[in-house]
Amino acid sequence: MSSPCDPQHAPAGDVGGALMMVDSRLKSVHADKAGTDPEQQALIDQYIASLGPTGADDLLDGACTLIFMFMKWLRMAYEDHDKDVIEYVVPNLVATLRRLPKSVRPEAIPTMAGLVVAAGTDLSPSLWRKQYGDWTGFEMTPLEATTFLLAEHINRLTEDPDFATRMITEALSRADES
Repeated sequence: MSSPCDPQHAPAGDVGGALMMVDSRLKSVHADKAGTDPEQQALIDQYIASLGPTGADDLLDGACTLIFMFMKWLRMAYEDHDKDVIEYVVPNLVATLRRLPKSVRPEAIPTMAGLVVAAGTDLSPSLWRKQYGDWTGFEMTPLEATTFLLAEHINRLTEDPDFATRMITEALSRADES
């Protein structure tokens, strides 16, 4: 029986835009700077301001697609070592989000954990979230942080600081060729 949260029913959204934001954060964190590059942040802010309501929804769906793709890769990687992706990813994610109280409100953490569990069990994070209502403003930063942390987890596992971004870029290129 098909689930209403089956990924085949989910919109992919603006995966490129979501990836640009995650990649920008990854690069700023690894550039040994004390915070985000103001010029880079201005470009991201300008991009987000230009989206409009449907563009913002597309960006949210794109971030959820990234979460799904990152968790799919992590699930396969952990299964290759007879390990459960939920057991190895979710506790670390939750612990890290809890250490960010200025950016991540405590009530957003269960939602972010739920998105990751949904993706880890092959469900669409965006459709899973949609069943609980519209996104709230205070969930935007936690969503970005969750996507970033999953990408960073993949990069650490592969010992390649650009692996997660490259993996998605290559998948998008293959999809464009099809």
